Parts: sequence; C-alpha cells; structure tokens
Amino acid sequence: MLIIGHRGARGLGPENTLLALRKGMACADLVEVDLRLTRDGIPVAIHDATVDRTTNGTGPVKGHTVEDLAGLDAGEGERIPTLGEVLDLVRNVTGLVVEIKEPGTEAIIVSALMDRMPERLFLVSFHSESVATAKRLLPGAQAGFIYSEETGDPVGLARSVQADLILPRWDRVSHELVEEAHAAGLLVVPWLLNTEDDIREALRLGIDGFSSDDPCVSRQYLRD
Repeated sequence: MLIIGHRGARGLGPENTLLALRKGMACADLVEVDLRLTRDGIPVAIHDATVDRTTNGTGPVKGHTVEDLAGLDAGEGERIPTLGEVLDLVRNVTGLVVEIKEPGTEAIIVSALMDRMPERLFLVSFHSESVATAKRLLPGAQAGFIYSEETGDPVGLARSVQADLILPRWDRVSHELVEEAHAAGLLVVPWLLNTEDDIREALRLGIDGFSSDDPCVSRQYLRD
C-alpha cells in the first residue's frame, strides 16, 4: 500500500514547501508537488494559479520571475521551491508525484526531471492531454489521470492516454471501480484519505495507495 504525502505533507508544514516535503518523506513512499511555470519558464511547486493564498505576495505565478518568487514567504519562513530543488531533496531517498497543473508545460517539466530522476516517479494531471503528452515524453515514468467529477468511463479514458494509474477523489471509489481498473492493468490511488475509518475502508476495497496530508499518522493507521 503506497502512501503519498499530499503537497509534501500539508498537514505538517506549509504546502508544497521543502519543509512539508521533508516531513512527508519521513513516512511516505512518495511525496507530491504541484507544478506551474514562472514568467521565465522555471517549474516551481505551487498549487494555485496565483500566489495570494499560500504566500505573502499577490498576483499570478506566471506573472513573476523565479527570482521574484524566491523573495516571498510561503509560510514559516519557507520559500516556493523550484522543481530542481525538489529533485535534489528527494533524489535517492523517496519517490515523487508531479502534478502537471498547466497543459503545454509538459516538455519543460520532463526535461528537468530527466536530469535528476527520482527513484520512482508518477506524472499525473487532471488534464488527459497532459497525461498523454507526459507519457510520450517520458515513457519510463508512471502516468496517472486525476479526477474529481463523474467522467463516465475513467478507466477507458485512462487507458486511451496510456495511463498506468487513476487517482479518483475518494468519494468516487467503489469496489466495482477498483475491480475494473485492476482488470485493465491500472493502479487505483485515490485522494484524500486522512482518517482511520477511510483508510480501513480503502484497504477493504483493495486500492493500491492513497494520498494523505499526514503520511506519518496514516502509516501508523496501517500498522495498527
């Protein structure tokens, strides 16, 4: 059962920062970051399209240079890290889940990843075209399709873009979905599981892993 630290481990530190990643790495099999590009084309770890919610700055991420972003406080004195900094941190220690937030950024992200490949890599996105592009550019990585709304045939859609896993929102998971996905050769890795009851139910359904805000507590639930 894979445990993924959501946005590093946002329950333990400011999301998508090196502090949250370090805390997540203590217990998770993989840690996850969201990637967007700066004005000067550098991939950085931030969830929102703007810096307003998670930093003391304002405006769109793509309106700032990487140097601009380095001067912002992302919480507890942390900065918005670049993908390069994330890769240096996780390399030879833990796996990495990269969520591609913006279609059209795949080539730049993959180029950075190829220079410093983590021990295990998932390239995931809500955008099916990004999943297909990422898998084509880096076939050695595992690619995943994320979804939260009803898609009709998530397994069929995932297979059509050469995905290796689906990442449904937890309330979209059923025994039937898990069986169908496994029959198609897909892993099922839902989000977001933070309670003991949810994790027990996930085990009963036979999922392959899950994302958690606090991987260490989740790890303890699995041990118990």
